Amino acid sequence: MRIWVDADACPVVVKEILYRAAVRARIPLTLVANRMLRVPPSPWIRALQVPGGFDVADQRIALEAHDGDLVITADVPLAAQVIAKGATVIDPRGELLTDANIRERLTMRNFMESLRGSGVETGGPAAFSRADRQAFANQIDRLLAKRR
Repeated sequence: MRIWVDADACPVVVKEILYRAAVRARIPLTLVANRMLRVPPSPWIRALQVPGGFDVADQRIALEAHDGDLVITADVPLAAQVIAKGATVIDPRGELLTDANIRERLTMRNFMESLRGSGVETGGPAAFSRADRQAFANQIDRLLAKRR
């Protein structure tokens, strides 16, 4: 198992939770971004910088993630791609994305994108909260406990 993080828009607090989890569980953690990231010194943690461009980090994660890996992303199309490969996906708010719920998420994402494309103001996601942080930490703990 490896952990892959779509790190360009991942909240700092989520990255910090992942750093601790990777070291504690001794699981390789790779943060993929189109800018240089600072990560704690650890044989379990690395940052991978990809060239700038639309969805370049997502494409790299989709290429590298395999069955049994864990992917952290809020990008629904990326989540769908890696779920199809057998990876587990958690969004930064702690929601587990699966075969059972990814089609609904893709449909909603596409609907909202079409609304925005036609000029409708849809607003953005709610601010990242303490409850989101706790939900993410709990979900990581559950998944790593199953691994043991």
